[in-house]
Amino acid sequence: MAALHFPTELLVRAQGTGLAIKAALFDVDGVLTDGRIYIGERGEEFKAFSTLDGHGLKSLLQVGITPVIITGRDSPAVRRRVADLGLPHALYGISDKLAAARPLLQQLGVDWGEVAAMGDDWPDLPLLSRAGFACAPPGAHAEVLAVAHHVTRAPAGFGAARECCDLLLMAAGHYERLLHAHHETLDGGRG
Repeated sequence: MAALHFPTELLVRAQGTGLAIKAALFDVDGVLTDGRIYIGERGEEFKAFSTLDGHGLKSLLQVGITPVIITGRDSPAVRRRVADLGLPHALYGISDKLAAARPLLQQLGVDWGEVAAMGDDWPDLPLLSRAGFACAPPGAHAEVLAVAHHVTRAPAGFGAARECCDLLLMAAGHYERLLHAHHETLDGGRG
């Protein structure tokens, strides 16, 4: 039995307004990171990512929910993280996130009611307001918090995206199975 629980009405909402959530859109700065950008003297950018969030994104992919990274900035650090996680869809340096998301969702055959989105600032509002399920970290801008169906307890860059992923996994009925599989050893026996 899982230690993590969400209210029933939130789980129902996290199923989206379509048949089920099929894609989840994530911003980077202020969602997958704490929103701070470190710039070295040569202009190199540094970002810190949570391994909790990474495992959550990979878990979505494992159950057929397509994680999509949509970020307003482009940096080698973000590209490296996306590649390390094996995420098949990422859009970098996007000023109009809605214009970029529409053709990708069409390509994936996903309607807005089957989309979850997580963002923290105004550029994310067009995605959050159309998504079947909208999520935000607690430090998000007030206008984003106003449209979010769920505000995570975990802060951005410290498990907020994982909380969103866990909620989606639980709402889709996959969480317990994945958790149980992680209690097993690689040879199929109990550890």
